Amino acid sequence: MSTLQAAADPDAPLRSVLLPAEWDAEAAAALAQLVPGTDAIDLARVASRWVEALTQDDATARSLTWLLLMRQAAPTESVWTCTFDRPPGFIVNLAAFVTPGEGFSAETFVAALRLLSCVLRDTAQTRANQRNGELPLPGLFATTAAPVPTQADAPAQDDPTQPALAGTLLLTNLDACLAGVGLDYDSEDGRAAACAIAALTTLTAHCGCGPESLPLPPVRTVLPGLGETLRAVWAEAAVETENPLAFIETGFSNSAAVDGILGVEACGLAPVFSLLRPDGQLAQSTLNRLDARGFTAETALAAALAGESVLPLPGATAHMAMYRALSGFIDRLPAKPDPADQPLNQKLERGMRRALPHRHGGFTQKTAIGGHRLFLRTGEYEDGTLGELCLTPTRESAMVKGLMESFGEAVSIGLQYGAPLEEYVNSFAYSCFGPAGTVEGDPVATYATSMLDYAFRALSEAYLDKKLPDGPHQDMQGEPDPLLPLDFPGDGGDPPPRKRGSLRLVVS
Repeated sequence: MSTLQAAADPDAPLRSVLLPAEWDAEAAAALAQLVPGTDAIDLARVASRWVEALTQDDATARSLTWLLLMRQAAPTESVWTCTFDRPPGFIVNLAAFVTPGEGFSAETFVAALRLLSCVLRDTAQTRANQRNGELPLPGLFATTAAPVPTQADAPAQDDPTQPALAGTLLLTNLDACLAGVGLDYDSEDGRAAACAIAALTTLTAHCGCGPESLPLPPVRTVLPGLGETLRAVWAEAAVETENPLAFIETGFSNSAAVDGILGVEACGLAPVFSLLRPDGQLAQSTLNRLDARGFTAETALAAALAGESVLPLPGATAHMAMYRALSGFIDRLPAKPDPADQPLNQKLERGMRRALPHRHGGFTQKTAIGGHRLFLRTGEYEDGTLGELCLTPTRESAMVKGLMESFGEAVSIGLQYGAPLEEYVNSFAYSCFGPAGTVEGDPVATYATSMLDYAFRALSEAYLDKKLPDGPHQDMQGEPDPLLPLDFPGDGGDPPPRKRGSLRLVVS
Protein backbone atom coordinates (compact mmCIF):
# COMPACT_ATOMS: atom_id res chain seq x y z
CA MET A 1 0.00 0.00 0.00
CA SER A 2 1.06 3.60 -0.55
CA THR A 3 -0.20 7.00 0.56
CA LEU A 4 -0.67 9.78 -1.98
CA GLN A 5 -1.86 13.37 -1.68
CA ALA A 6 -4.76 14.17 -3.99
CA ALA A 7 -7.76 16.46 -4.36
CA ALA A 8 -11.00 16.34 -6.33
CA ASP A 9 -10.13 19.63 -8.08
CA PRO A 10 -7.24 22.13 -8.00
CA ASP A 11 -9.07 24.45 -5.59
CA ALA A 12 -9.88 21.74 -3.04
CA PRO A 13 -7.53 20.93 -0.14
CA LEU A 14 -5.27 17.90 -0.50
CA ARG A 15 -6.31 14.67 1.18
CA SER A 16 -4.25 11.61 2.13
CA VAL A 17 -5.33 8.60 0.07
CA LEU A 18 -4.23 5.06 1.03
CA LEU A 19 -4.41 2.71 -1.94
CA PRO A 20 -2.44 -0.17 -3.54
CA ALA A 21 1.16 0.68 -4.40
CA GLU A 22 0.73 -0.04 -8.12
CA TRP A 23 -2.12 2.47 -8.45
CA ASP A 24 -1.26 5.98 -9.62
CA ALA A 25 -2.10 9.57 -8.72
CA GLU A 26 -5.07 9.56 -11.11
CA ALA A 27 -6.70 6.81 -9.05
CA ALA A 28 -6.07 8.81 -5.87
CA ALA A 29 -7.73 11.89 -7.41
CA ALA A 30 -10.69 9.74 -8.50
CA LEU A 31 -11.12 8.46 -4.95
CA ALA A 32 -11.02 12.01 -3.63
CA GLN A 33 -13.82 12.86 -6.04
CA LEU A 34 -15.92 9.80 -5.21
CA VAL A 35 -15.65 10.11 -1.43
CA PRO A 36 -17.11 13.41 -0.12
CA GLY A 37 -15.50 15.31 2.71
CA THR A 38 -12.00 16.44 3.61
CA ASP A 39 -10.79 13.55 5.78
CA ALA A 40 -8.15 11.00 4.80
CA ILE A 41 -9.31 8.18 2.53
CA ASP A 42 -8.57 4.47 3.01
CA LEU A 43 -9.57 2.43 -0.05
CA ALA A 44 -10.14 -0.73 1.99
CA ARG A 45 -12.46 1.02 4.43
CA VAL A 46 -14.37 2.89 1.73
CA ALA A 47 -14.82 -0.25 -0.39
CA SER A 48 -16.00 -2.31 2.58
CA ARG A 49 -18.95 0.06 3.03
CA TRP A 50 -20.51 -0.54 -0.36
CA VAL A 51 -19.50 -4.22 -0.38
CA GLU A 52 -21.41 -4.76 2.90
CA ALA A 53 -24.34 -2.77 1.49
CA LEU A 54 -24.51 -4.99 -1.59
CA THR A 55 -24.07 -8.43 -0.04
CA GLN A 56 -23.87 -10.26 3.29
CA ASP A 57 -22.23 -13.34 1.78
CA ASP A 58 -18.51 -13.52 2.68
CA ALA A 59 -17.55 -15.34 -0.52
CA THR A 60 -19.33 -12.81 -2.69
CA ALA A 61 -17.81 -9.94 -0.71
CA ARG A 62 -14.30 -11.32 -1.24
CA SER A 63 -14.98 -11.72 -4.97
CA LEU A 64 -16.19 -8.12 -5.30
CA THR A 65 -13.11 -6.89 -3.44
CA TRP A 66 -10.87 -8.98 -5.69
CA LEU A 67 -12.46 -7.54 -8.85
CA LEU A 68 -11.80 -4.05 -7.50
CA LEU A 69 -8.18 -4.74 -6.56
CA MET A 70 -7.54 -6.32 -9.97
CA ARG A 71 -9.17 -3.20 -11.49
CA GLN A 72 -11.54 -5.42 -13.45
CA ALA A 73 -14.80 -3.92 -12.17
CA ALA A 74 -15.98 -1.13 -9.88
CA PRO A 75 -19.45 0.15 -8.97
CA THR A 76 -20.95 3.34 -10.32
CA GLU A 77 -20.64 6.58 -8.39
CA SER A 78 -23.94 6.29 -6.53
CA VAL A 79 -22.94 2.90 -5.07
CA TRP A 80 -19.70 4.34 -3.66
CA THR A 81 -21.81 6.64 -1.48
CA CYS A 82 -24.36 3.84 -0.78
CA THR A 83 -27.15 5.75 -2.52
CA PHE A 84 -29.73 3.29 -3.84
CA ASP A 85 -32.57 5.54 -5.01
CA ARG A 86 -31.74 4.38 -8.55
CA PRO A 87 -30.78 0.95 -9.90
CA PRO A 88 -27.11 0.24 -9.08
CA GLY A 89 -24.51 -0.56 -11.67
CA PHE A 90 -20.98 -1.77 -12.31
CA ILE A 91 -18.37 -0.58 -14.80
CA VAL A 92 -16.28 -3.40 -16.28
CA ASN A 93 -12.74 -2.76 -17.53
CA LEU A 94 -12.35 -4.95 -20.63
CA ALA A 95 -8.59 -4.49 -20.82
CA ALA A 96 -8.16 -6.06 -17.36
CA PHE A 97 -9.41 -9.40 -18.74
CA VAL A 98 -6.56 -9.65 -21.24
CA THR A 99 -3.75 -11.95 -20.12
CA PRO A 100 -0.33 -11.36 -21.75
CA GLY A 101 0.50 -14.24 -24.05
CA GLU A 102 -2.96 -15.82 -23.68
CA GLY A 103 -5.36 -13.21 -25.00
CA PHE A 104 -8.87 -12.40 -23.82
CA SER A 105 -9.99 -14.58 -20.87
CA ALA A 106 -13.58 -15.21 -21.96
CA GLU A 107 -14.42 -17.70 -19.20
CA THR A 108 -13.11 -15.39 -16.46
CA PHE A 109 -15.05 -12.54 -18.04
CA VAL A 110 -18.31 -14.53 -18.02
CA ALA A 111 -17.75 -15.60 -14.40
CA ALA A 112 -17.28 -11.96 -13.35
CA LEU A 113 -20.42 -10.88 -15.24
CA ARG A 114 -22.50 -13.61 -13.62
CA LEU A 115 -21.30 -12.58 -10.18
CA LEU A 116 -22.10 -8.91 -10.83
CA SER A 117 -25.53 -9.78 -12.28
CA CYS A 118 -26.40 -11.84 -9.23
CA VAL A 119 -25.32 -9.00 -6.91
CA LEU A 120 -27.36 -6.45 -8.86
CA ARG A 121 -30.53 -8.58 -8.77
CA ASP A 122 -30.18 -9.28 -5.05
CA THR A 123 -29.58 -5.60 -4.35
CA ALA A 124 -32.58 -4.57 -6.45
CA GLN A 125 -34.78 -6.89 -4.41
CA THR A 126 -33.48 -5.88 -0.99
CA ARG A 127 -33.26 -2.14 -1.73
CA ALA A 128 -36.46 -1.73 -3.73
CA ASN A 129 -38.07 0.39 -1.02
CA GLN A 130 -35.30 3.00 -1.34
CA ARG A 131 -35.94 3.81 -5.01
CA ASN A 132 -37.82 7.03 -4.44
CA GLY A 133 -36.71 8.31 -7.83
CA GLU A 134 -38.83 5.71 -9.63
CA LEU A 135 -42.10 5.73 -7.70
CA PRO A 136 -45.08 5.67 -10.13
CA LEU A 137 -47.80 8.29 -9.69
CA PRO A 138 -50.75 6.90 -11.70
CA GLY A 139 -53.50 8.89 -9.93
CA LEU A 140 -51.76 12.22 -9.58
CA PHE A 141 -54.19 14.12 -11.82
CA ALA A 142 -57.25 11.93 -11.22
CA THR A 143 -60.52 13.76 -10.44
CA THR A 144 -61.57 11.20 -7.86
CA ALA A 145 -59.45 9.39 -5.34
CA ALA A 146 -58.44 6.00 -6.60
CA PRO A 147 -58.60 3.07 -4.20
CA VAL A 148 -55.29 2.03 -2.76
CA PRO A 149 -54.32 -1.33 -4.25
CA THR A 150 -53.58 -4.15 -1.88
CA GLN A 151 -50.49 -6.28 -2.06
CA ALA A 152 -52.39 -8.95 -3.96
CA ASP A 153 -53.65 -6.40 -6.49
CA ALA A 154 -50.22 -4.83 -7.06
CA PRO A 155 -48.81 -5.38 -10.56
CA ALA A 156 -46.09 -7.95 -10.86
CA GLN A 157 -42.56 -6.61 -10.99
CA ASP A 158 -41.54 -9.32 -13.44
CA ASP A 159 -44.05 -8.45 -16.13
CA PRO A 160 -42.37 -9.53 -19.39
CA THR A 161 -43.80 -6.56 -21.26
CA GLN A 162 -42.25 -4.10 -18.78
CA PRO A 163 -39.42 -5.92 -17.02
CA ALA A 164 -38.08 -4.45 -13.81
CA LEU A 165 -34.60 -2.97 -14.18
CA ALA A 166 -32.26 -4.50 -11.62
CA GLY A 167 -29.16 -2.56 -12.64
CA THR A 168 -26.66 -1.85 -15.39
CA LEU A 169 -23.41 -3.40 -16.58
CA LEU A 170 -21.32 -0.86 -18.50
CA LEU A 171 -18.21 -1.76 -20.48
CA THR A 172 -15.21 0.52 -20.85
CA ASN A 173 -11.62 0.63 -22.16
CA LEU A 174 -12.49 -1.22 -25.35
CA ASP A 175 -9.58 0.07 -27.44
CA ALA A 176 -7.01 -0.91 -24.79
CA CYS A 177 -8.54 -4.38 -24.75
CA LEU A 178 -8.18 -4.66 -28.53
CA ALA A 179 -4.59 -3.49 -28.24
CA GLY A 180 -3.92 -6.23 -25.69
CA VAL A 181 -4.98 -8.91 -28.16
CA GLY A 182 -3.03 -7.32 -31.03
CA LEU A 183 -5.95 -5.79 -32.96
CA ASP A 184 -6.29 -2.27 -34.32
CA TYR A 185 -9.34 -0.22 -33.41
CA ASP A 186 -9.89 0.91 -36.99
CA SER A 187 -10.01 -2.56 -38.58
CA GLU A 188 -12.59 -5.18 -39.52
CA ASP A 189 -11.09 -7.69 -37.08
CA GLY A 190 -11.15 -5.11 -34.30
CA ARG A 191 -14.83 -4.36 -34.85
CA ALA A 192 -15.66 -8.08 -35.10
CA ALA A 193 -13.92 -8.78 -31.77
CA ALA A 194 -15.72 -5.83 -30.13
CA CYS A 195 -19.10 -7.10 -31.35
CA ALA A 196 -18.37 -10.58 -30.00
CA ILE A 197 -17.42 -9.23 -26.57
CA ALA A 198 -20.50 -6.99 -26.47
CA ALA A 199 -22.78 -9.90 -27.47
CA LEU A 200 -21.21 -12.12 -24.81
CA THR A 201 -21.88 -9.43 -22.21
CA THR A 202 -25.53 -9.04 -23.19
CA LEU A 203 -26.15 -12.81 -23.35
CA THR A 204 -24.66 -13.30 -19.89
CA ALA A 205 -26.58 -10.40 -18.36
CA HIS A 206 -29.89 -11.49 -19.95
CA CYS A 207 -29.50 -15.14 -18.98
CA GLY A 208 -32.72 -16.13 -17.21
CA CYS A 209 -34.78 -13.30 -18.71
CA GLY A 210 -36.16 -15.35 -21.60
CA PRO A 211 -34.98 -15.91 -25.18
CA GLU A 212 -36.89 -12.90 -26.55
CA SER A 213 -34.42 -10.54 -24.84
CA LEU A 214 -31.30 -12.10 -26.38
CA PRO A 215 -29.33 -10.57 -29.28
CA LEU A 216 -28.22 -12.72 -32.17
CA PRO A 217 -24.56 -13.70 -31.85
CA PRO A 218 -22.16 -12.19 -34.41
CA VAL A 219 -20.99 -14.16 -37.41
CA ARG A 220 -17.27 -13.75 -36.60
CA THR A 221 -15.61 -13.87 -33.20
CA VAL A 222 -11.90 -13.53 -34.26
CA LEU A 223 -10.55 -14.07 -30.74
CA PRO A 224 -9.46 -17.65 -29.90
CA GLY A 225 -11.80 -19.45 -27.51
CA LEU A 226 -14.41 -16.71 -27.59
CA GLY A 227 -16.63 -18.54 -30.07
CA GLU A 228 -16.98 -21.64 -27.89
CA THR A 229 -17.80 -19.56 -24.80
CA LEU A 230 -20.32 -17.52 -26.79
CA ARG A 231 -22.14 -20.62 -28.02
CA ALA A 232 -22.22 -22.13 -24.51
CA VAL A 233 -23.71 -18.97 -23.00
CA TRP A 234 -26.23 -18.73 -25.83
CA ALA A 235 -27.40 -22.32 -25.25
CA GLU A 236 -27.85 -21.59 -21.54
CA ALA A 237 -29.64 -18.26 -22.05
CA ALA A 238 -32.00 -19.28 -24.88
CA VAL A 239 -34.30 -21.27 -22.58
CA GLU A 240 -37.95 -20.50 -21.97
CA THR A 241 -38.76 -19.61 -18.37
CA GLU A 242 -42.04 -18.98 -16.58
CA ASN A 243 -40.48 -16.66 -13.99
CA PRO A 244 -37.97 -14.44 -15.80
CA LEU A 245 -35.33 -12.74 -13.74
CA ALA A 246 -35.12 -8.98 -13.32
CA PHE A 247 -33.68 -7.25 -16.35
CA ILE A 248 -30.05 -6.05 -16.38
CA GLU A 249 -29.20 -3.46 -18.99
CA THR A 250 -25.84 -3.54 -20.77
CA GLY A 251 -24.01 -0.68 -22.45
CA PHE A 252 -20.82 1.34 -22.69
CA SER A 253 -19.90 3.88 -20.06
CA ASN A 254 -19.50 7.63 -20.27
CA SER A 255 -16.57 9.47 -18.74
CA ALA A 256 -16.69 9.38 -14.92
CA ALA A 257 -14.43 9.32 -11.88
CA VAL A 258 -14.58 5.50 -11.81
CA ASP A 259 -12.35 5.53 -14.90
CA GLY A 260 -9.46 6.66 -12.73
CA ILE A 261 -10.10 3.83 -10.25
CA LEU A 262 -9.92 1.25 -13.04
CA GLY A 263 -6.96 2.85 -14.83
CA VAL A 264 -8.94 3.35 -18.04
CA GLU A 265 -7.09 4.69 -21.09
CA ALA A 266 -10.15 5.38 -23.27
CA CYS A 267 -13.66 5.67 -21.87
CA GLY A 268 -16.36 3.35 -23.19
CA LEU A 269 -16.02 2.46 -26.85
CA ALA A 270 -13.92 5.51 -27.81
CA PRO A 271 -10.44 5.00 -29.33
CA VAL A 272 -7.24 5.77 -27.46
CA PHE A 273 -6.13 9.21 -28.70
CA SER A 274 -2.81 9.40 -26.87
CA LEU A 275 0.16 7.08 -27.21
CA LEU A 276 1.57 8.42 -23.92
CA ARG A 277 0.56 8.35 -20.29
CA PRO A 278 0.20 11.62 -18.36
CA ASP A 279 3.76 11.18 -17.05
CA GLY A 280 5.17 11.06 -20.60
CA GLN A 281 5.84 7.30 -20.71
CA LEU A 282 4.44 5.02 -23.40
CA ALA A 283 0.92 3.85 -22.57
CA GLN A 284 0.25 0.15 -22.06
CA SER A 285 -1.91 0.01 -25.19
CA THR A 286 0.98 1.49 -27.18
CA LEU A 287 3.41 -1.12 -25.85
CA ASN A 288 0.94 -3.89 -26.67
CA ARG A 289 0.48 -2.71 -30.24
CA LEU A 290 4.23 -2.33 -30.73
CA ASP A 291 4.73 -5.86 -29.42
CA ALA A 292 2.06 -7.17 -31.82
CA ARG A 293 4.01 -5.60 -34.69
CA GLY A 294 7.35 -6.98 -33.50
CA PHE A 295 8.71 -3.63 -32.28
CA THR A 296 10.37 -2.64 -29.07
CA ALA A 297 10.35 0.96 -27.93
CA GLU A 298 13.88 1.44 -29.30
CA THR A 299 13.25 -0.17 -32.71
CA ALA A 300 9.96 1.72 -33.04
CA LEU A 301 11.78 5.01 -32.41
CA ALA A 302 14.39 4.13 -35.02
CA ALA A 303 11.69 3.25 -37.55
CA ALA A 304 9.81 6.48 -36.84
CA LEU A 305 12.98 8.53 -37.31
CA ALA A 306 13.49 6.76 -40.64
CA GLY A 307 10.08 8.00 -41.79
CA GLU A 308 8.14 4.76 -41.30
CA SER A 309 4.59 4.93 -39.95
CA VAL A 310 4.86 2.66 -36.92
CA LEU A 311 1.48 3.11 -35.23
CA PRO A 312 -1.14 4.85 -37.38
CA LEU A 313 -3.85 6.55 -35.32
CA PRO A 314 -7.55 5.75 -35.93
CA GLY A 315 -9.10 7.59 -38.85
CA ALA A 316 -11.78 10.26 -38.67
CA THR A 317 -14.62 7.76 -39.15
CA ALA A 318 -13.24 4.97 -36.91
CA HIS A 319 -15.31 5.94 -33.86
CA MET A 320 -18.53 6.09 -35.86
CA ALA A 321 -17.77 2.77 -37.58
CA MET A 322 -17.32 1.08 -34.20
CA TYR A 323 -20.51 2.70 -32.91
CA ARG A 324 -22.53 1.36 -35.85
CA ALA A 325 -20.97 -2.11 -35.64
CA LEU A 326 -21.94 -2.51 -31.97
CA SER A 327 -25.58 -1.53 -32.52
CA GLY A 328 -27.76 -4.59 -31.92
CA PHE A 329 -25.29 -6.39 -29.65
CA ILE A 330 -25.68 -4.08 -26.65
CA ASP A 331 -28.71 -2.59 -24.93
CA ARG A 332 -27.57 1.01 -24.60
CA LEU A 333 -24.94 3.02 -26.43
CA PRO A 334 -23.60 6.47 -25.44
CA ALA A 335 -24.20 9.56 -27.54
CA LYS A 336 -23.41 9.13 -31.20
CA PRO A 337 -19.95 10.48 -32.09
CA ASP A 338 -19.77 13.32 -34.59
CA PRO A 339 -16.51 13.29 -36.59
CA ALA A 340 -17.30 16.75 -37.97
CA ASP A 341 -16.75 18.25 -34.53
CA GLN A 342 -13.00 17.59 -34.66
CA PRO A 343 -11.50 17.09 -38.12
CA LEU A 344 -8.19 15.31 -38.04
CA ASN A 345 -6.32 18.19 -39.64
CA GLN A 346 -7.52 20.49 -36.85
CA LYS A 347 -7.28 18.11 -33.89
CA LEU A 348 -4.15 18.03 -31.80
CA GLU A 349 -2.65 14.56 -32.18
CA ARG A 350 -1.37 14.14 -28.65
CA GLY A 351 2.07 12.58 -28.53
CA MET A 352 2.47 12.16 -32.33
CA ARG A 353 4.45 14.55 -34.51
CA ARG A 354 3.73 14.52 -38.22
CA ALA A 355 7.08 15.31 -39.75
CA LEU A 356 7.37 16.97 -43.14
CA PRO A 357 8.77 14.86 -45.98
CA HIS A 358 12.35 15.62 -46.97
CA ARG A 359 11.18 17.09 -50.29
CA HIS A 360 8.05 19.20 -49.86
CA GLY A 361 6.23 22.09 -51.44
CA GLY A 362 5.58 25.61 -50.21
CA PHE A 363 6.35 29.18 -51.27
CA THR A 364 8.79 31.98 -50.50
CA GLN A 365 7.58 35.57 -50.30
CA LYS A 366 9.87 38.61 -50.21
CA THR A 367 8.24 41.72 -48.85
CA ALA A 368 8.90 44.87 -46.84
CA ILE A 369 6.90 46.28 -43.92
CA GLY A 370 7.57 49.96 -43.28
CA GLY A 371 10.82 49.68 -45.21
CA HIS A 372 12.07 46.61 -43.27
CA ARG A 373 12.61 43.54 -45.44
CA LEU A 374 11.15 40.16 -44.50
CA PHE A 375 11.39 36.72 -46.14
CA LEU A 376 8.42 34.40 -45.41
CA ARG A 377 8.92 30.71 -46.30
CA THR A 378 6.39 27.89 -45.87
CA GLY A 379 6.55 24.10 -46.01
CA GLU A 380 3.57 21.97 -47.03
CA TYR A 381 2.47 18.35 -46.62
CA GLU A 382 1.39 16.23 -49.56
CA ASP A 383 -2.23 17.31 -49.04
CA GLY A 384 -1.28 21.00 -49.23
CA THR A 385 -1.71 21.83 -45.55
CA LEU A 386 0.84 24.02 -43.79
CA GLY A 387 3.51 22.28 -41.73
CA GLU A 388 6.41 24.71 -41.49
CA LEU A 389 6.93 28.48 -41.18
CA CYS A 390 10.18 30.43 -41.43
CA LEU A 391 10.37 34.19 -40.80
CA THR A 392 13.70 35.87 -41.68
CA PRO A 393 14.18 39.64 -41.37
CA THR A 394 17.30 40.55 -43.35
CA ARG A 395 18.50 43.87 -41.94
CA GLU A 396 17.55 43.65 -38.27
CA SER A 397 19.75 43.15 -35.26
CA ALA A 398 20.99 39.68 -34.37
CA MET A 399 18.57 39.52 -31.45
CA VAL A 400 15.51 40.41 -33.52
CA LYS A 401 16.50 38.01 -36.28
CA GLY A 402 17.05 35.18 -33.80
CA LEU A 403 13.73 35.78 -32.05
CA MET A 404 11.79 35.82 -35.32
CA GLU A 405 13.42 32.62 -36.57
CA SER A 406 12.85 30.89 -33.21
CA PHE A 407 9.21 32.01 -33.24
CA GLY A 408 8.75 30.50 -36.71
CA GLU A 409 10.29 27.22 -35.55
CA ALA A 410 7.97 27.11 -32.50
CA VAL A 411 4.94 27.63 -34.74
CA SER A 412 6.20 24.86 -37.05
CA ILE A 413 6.44 22.40 -34.16
CA GLY A 414 2.88 23.22 -33.11
CA LEU A 415 1.57 22.74 -36.65
CA GLN A 416 3.34 19.39 -36.96
CA TYR A 417 1.68 18.22 -33.73
CA GLY A 418 -1.74 19.13 -35.14
CA ALA A 419 -2.35 22.61 -33.72
CA PRO A 420 -4.89 24.42 -35.95
CA LEU A 421 -3.62 27.30 -38.06
CA GLU A 422 -6.80 29.26 -37.28
CA GLU A 423 -5.73 29.61 -33.66
CA TYR A 424 -2.38 31.08 -34.67
CA VAL A 425 -4.08 33.53 -37.03
CA ASN A 426 -6.54 34.61 -34.35
CA SER A 427 -3.71 35.15 -31.86
CA PHE A 428 -1.11 36.98 -33.96
CA ALA A 429 -2.94 38.77 -36.77
CA TYR A 430 -3.23 42.52 -36.02
CA SER A 431 -0.53 42.35 -33.34
CA CYS A 432 0.91 45.85 -32.96
CA PHE A 433 4.63 46.57 -32.54
CA GLY A 434 7.33 48.02 -34.70
CA PRO A 435 8.31 47.90 -37.41
CA ALA A 436 4.92 48.67 -38.95
CA GLY A 437 3.80 50.49 -42.05
CA THR A 438 3.16 50.10 -45.75
CA VAL A 439 3.52 46.59 -47.19
CA GLU A 440 5.54 46.37 -50.41
CA GLY A 441 5.88 43.28 -52.56
CA ASP A 442 2.71 41.37 -51.65
CA PRO A 443 -0.84 42.40 -52.65
CA VAL A 444 -2.32 40.47 -49.70
CA ALA A 445 -2.02 43.64 -47.59
CA THR A 446 -1.31 47.32 -48.10
CA TYR A 447 -0.56 48.10 -44.46
CA ALA A 448 0.56 45.93 -41.53
CA THR A 449 0.70 46.74 -37.84
CA SER A 450 3.71 44.43 -37.42
CA MET A 451 5.70 41.76 -39.22
CA LEU A 452 3.64 39.07 -37.49
CA ASP A 453 0.42 40.81 -38.54
CA TYR A 454 1.49 40.61 -42.17
CA ALA A 455 2.79 37.03 -41.90
CA PHE A 456 -0.33 35.47 -40.43
CA ARG A 457 -2.69 37.43 -42.65
CA ALA A 458 -0.71 36.11 -45.62
CA LEU A 459 -0.97 32.54 -44.25
CA SER A 460 -4.71 33.00 -43.72
CA GLU A 461 -5.24 33.88 -47.38
CA ALA A 462 -2.89 31.16 -48.68
CA TYR A 463 -4.04 28.21 -46.52
CA LEU A 464 -7.44 29.15 -45.10
CA ASP A 465 -8.84 30.96 -48.16
CA LYS A 466 -9.73 33.88 -45.90
CA LYS A 467 -8.42 37.36 -46.66
CA LEU A 468 -8.26 39.64 -43.65
CA PRO A 469 -8.55 43.42 -44.10
CA ASP A 470 -5.90 45.89 -43.05
CA GLY A 471 -5.86 47.00 -39.45
CA PRO A 472 -6.00 50.66 -38.36
CA HIS A 473 -2.87 52.66 -39.07
CA GLN A 474 -0.72 53.51 -36.11
CA ASP A 475 -0.65 57.16 -35.01
CA MET A 476 2.71 58.59 -36.01
CA GLN A 477 2.48 61.65 -33.71
CA GLY A 478 5.13 60.35 -31.38
CA GLU A 479 8.82 60.99 -31.66
CA PRO A 480 10.03 61.69 -35.22
CA ASP A 481 12.19 59.25 -37.09
CA PRO A 482 15.80 60.21 -36.26
CA LEU A 483 16.81 59.56 -39.89
CA LEU A 484 14.68 62.48 -41.09
CA PRO A 485 15.40 66.23 -40.59
CA LEU A 486 14.13 67.48 -37.26
CA ASP A 487 12.98 70.95 -38.46
CA PHE A 488 11.19 71.86 -41.66
CA PRO A 489 10.53 75.45 -42.81
CA GLY A 490 6.96 76.55 -42.93
CA ASP A 491 7.22 78.44 -46.27
CA GLY A 492 8.95 75.74 -48.30
CA GLY A 493 12.30 77.58 -48.41
CA ASP A 494 15.68 76.35 -47.37
CA PRO A 495 16.03 75.25 -43.78
CA PRO A 496 17.61 77.82 -41.47
CA PRO A 497 21.32 77.39 -40.87
CA ARG A 498 22.31 75.59 -37.73
CA LYS A 499 23.82 77.62 -35.00
CA ARG A 500 27.40 76.63 -34.59
CA GLY A 501 28.24 75.61 -31.09
CA SER A 502 31.23 76.77 -29.12
CA LEU A 503 33.68 74.78 -27.04
CA ARG A 504 34.76 75.95 -23.63
CA LEU A 505 37.72 74.62 -21.74
CA VAL A 506 37.21 74.47 -17.99
CA VAL A 507 40.31 74.14 -15.79
CA SER A 508 39.80 73.13 -12.21
